[in-house]
Amino acid sequence: MTILVTGATGHVGGELVRQLAAAGHPARAMTRRPSGARLPEGARAVYGDADDPASLDAAFAGAEGAFLMSAQGVGTAPGPTHDLALAEAAARAGVRRVVKLSVLDGGAGSDVIARWHSEAEAAVTARAWSWTLLRPGRFMSNALQWIGQLKAGDSVSMPFADRPAASIDPADLAEIAARALTTDGHAGATHELSGPQSLTPVEELGVLAGVLHRDLRAVPLPAEAARAGMERYGFPAEVVDAIMRRTLESDRGAEVLPTAQKLLGRPARTFAQWAGIHAHAFLK
Repeated sequence: MTILVTGATGHVGGELVRQLAAAGHPARAMTRRPSGARLPEGARAVYGDADDPASLDAAFAGAEGAFLMSAQGVGTAPGPTHDLALAEAAARAGVRRVVKLSVLDGGAGSDVIARWHSEAEAAVTARAWSWTLLRPGRFMSNALQWIGQLKAGDSVSMPFADRPAASIDPADLAEIAARALTTDGHAGATHELSGPQSLTPVEELGVLAGVLHRDLRAVPLPAEAARAGMERYGFPAEVVDAIMRRTLESDRGAEVLPTAQKLLGRPARTFAQWAGIHAHAFLK
């Protein structure tokens, strides 16, 4: 079964392409820059852009399975146009099995984030194919955002520094996606996922310090500094308000969920394990 992976050069998509290829499944990696894609043997890069419907038709042609994800920011368009375009292209191509990467809680709630993800998920679940939703919380790979600061010194400024989350390793998420795409038992399932332990960003930095053998120091940013940073980055005001409320007024995402271990048949990787595997990224 040929499987198209969107977001194929990202943390989850890249891991999924590698795992599919290693297992002998024909993997088609969709990217806007196929000439620069570094892929394992058995995977093929194809051009695809969610803003270019013709490119999507060519990318999806002949695919029987698809992993759908979008990096389009909430509120940057009237709705999740990229998610809708990917689902429509997959349907036109006759894809039979779809795994959609969503977010924890999906469309639950009434704020702009919930409305966005509700529409994105519905684009997949309202069709007749076999679908599976993956809803992870925070990714361990978010720590890679610290690389620039760590190149300059041993201090890392971080928003929401004491807000715990049970982060998940993208490689574990990719393994679950691969199983949902290539084995039975996941049709119509919504998998809410976490890693095996709940840590704050400060605690994660402490773990990373031990792996890198460096004396690293967290510099917590006040909430208003975090808000200002998102506004400077161009987040719409409604989205900033929703993120602040979700982060400061709820502990959702901090709970360790049993789903990943059950689906993997083994314990999900810890942040220490992830950091050990990716230590080289912080040493460049």
